[in-house]
Amino acid sequence: MPASDRIANLTLQIDVGRDADADELDRATRQLRGEIQELGVESAELAKTANALAGTKSVEAVTLGALAISVLPTVVPKLIEFLQAWSMRGESRSIKIKTQVGDRAVEVEYSPKTMSQAELKSLVETLTSTLTDKSKPN
Repeated sequence: MPASDRIANLTLQIDVGRDADADELDRATRQLRGEIQELGVESAELAKTANALAGTKSVEAVTLGALAISVLPTVVPKLIEFLQAWSMRGESRSIKIKTQVGDRAVEVEYSPKTMSQAELKSLVETLTSTLTDKSKPN
């Protein structure tokens, strides 16, 4: 199977602004998940946390504002383009994207107020090249 056909796992951590409460962040995260699922990603789920908070009834607690995304590397540019548009829909929105490929970790934060189009293009290229190089032998 070519490297470009291998599934990549990304974690998105969203921020919808300082004034947002936990319910608003949860609603935004769930809405974003639904929209991402329509992009043709392999999966988009609420990220699970290893440690449930004391007093919670949930067997599987989620990390507030976090999504676990499985995607083909060829879909990453489309996903980043979508995330750019999503972040510009609301004031003070930003997204942190994390992935681990072997011993390499990539973490980038996107905010439409602080990132230029050239920086966004570089971000897409960095993520795509990291994800497509993951199965190449050392």
